Amino acid sequence: MFDQILTLLDQGLLGLPKWQVALVVLVLVQSTIACVTVYLHRHQAHRGLDMNPVLSHICRLWLWMSTGMLTKEWVAIHRKHHAKCETKDDPHSPVIEGLNKVLWDGVGLYKAEAHKQETLDDFGHGTPDDWVENNIYTRFKQGGIWLNLALDIALFGVIGIAIWAIQMIWIPFHAAGVINGLGHFWGYRNYETQDAATNLWPVAFWIGGEELHNNHHAFPSSAKFSMKPWEFDIGWMYIKILSTFGLVKVKKVAPKPHMDASKDTIDLETIKAVFANRLHVMANYAKQVTLPVLSQQNCEDGACKKALRKARGLLVREPTQMDDVSKSELKEVLGSNQELETIYEFRMQLQEVWDRAASSHETLVQALKDWCAQAEETGIKVLQDYAKSLRNYRMVTA
Repeated sequence: MFDQILTLLDQGLLGLPKWQVALVVLVLVQSTIACVTVYLHRHQAHRGLDMNPVLSHICRLWLWMSTGMLTKEWVAIHRKHHAKCETKDDPHSPVIEGLNKVLWDGVGLYKAEAHKQETLDDFGHGTPDDWVENNIYTRFKQGGIWLNLALDIALFGVIGIAIWAIQMIWIPFHAAGVINGLGHFWGYRNYETQDAATNLWPVAFWIGGEELHNNHHAFPSSAKFSMKPWEFDIGWMYIKILSTFGLVKVKKVAPKPHMDASKDTIDLETIKAVFANRLHVMANYAKQVTLPVLSQQNCEDGACKKALRKARGLLVREPTQMDDVSKSELKEVLGSNQELETIYEFRMQLQEVWDRAASSHETLVQALKDWCAQAEETGIKVLQDYAKSLRNYRMVTA
């Protein structure tokens, strides 16, 4: 009897070899990340997809056990992050709090915000409010965590404590730290959004597609985070698998530009298509105009060459994301190069068209026509070609 107890303490009820235990840990943490990205993030926070009610509740139960997080708290904090991004009211911005604070104490920031009833009231609407949520998950918020510990020890023995510990730190570090911290500090940007969000792919491909953070901030309601052909969104893979069984239904994905070479006039359809794809439009401007013109610039001295190399990033950066030093460096480059100054001014003027969203359709059509006419008069071929290409934008009909 005593030997049996020792065996249970050592190996647990399952008695798995160590390599199988390691595999179980991988499945457990990936299950948690899948619930966070598919259920909490894409379904509850942004309504990019619908979920089968049974599957939805399984995710709620698992998150209660593996993280102790409540749906309303997570959703409210995340929505506030989008609404107040990179401001003093952002719950977890490394721009405001500093990278070290968010990376290593992201959980502390989350808990502090979760205690603000105003945040829950303003941003937590539409989340589960049933008997189970109120009387079990909320009332016994830490109960799921301790239940998980007991199950891990029972199933795997003493090593279950280590398994439980890995489960407990997985989301706090990768989501609250890496995504909220590094995801607004380091990486590449497909789109110049008015925040500091970056993509960490492929160095963090194992965290549910959440590493494609810049893509997400560009198109928050999209159920699919990958945008480039070479980007892999494991969360989207889960969604596609679940959708084949009718367990989820995708509602929204990011728009894709539709170009029609036979369309050569700027009209209301052009405006609608350009507005819907404005982030793509500006990304294409950088690719088709800014960088080609920059590559044609030549200078002899080292200081000039260094300034041009630095200008590569500054010329395409969202102005709100530049500090005073960057603005000064950009101004210096533009002041000494007429062609670069011209394409930069046209970039800013094109971006200003989006600010006229409240204007009449006729005003918007005329504004884009004027921009294209002036661009074609510059004599800069890549800018002329780009202006002509805007006429080709067409809305996709279902």
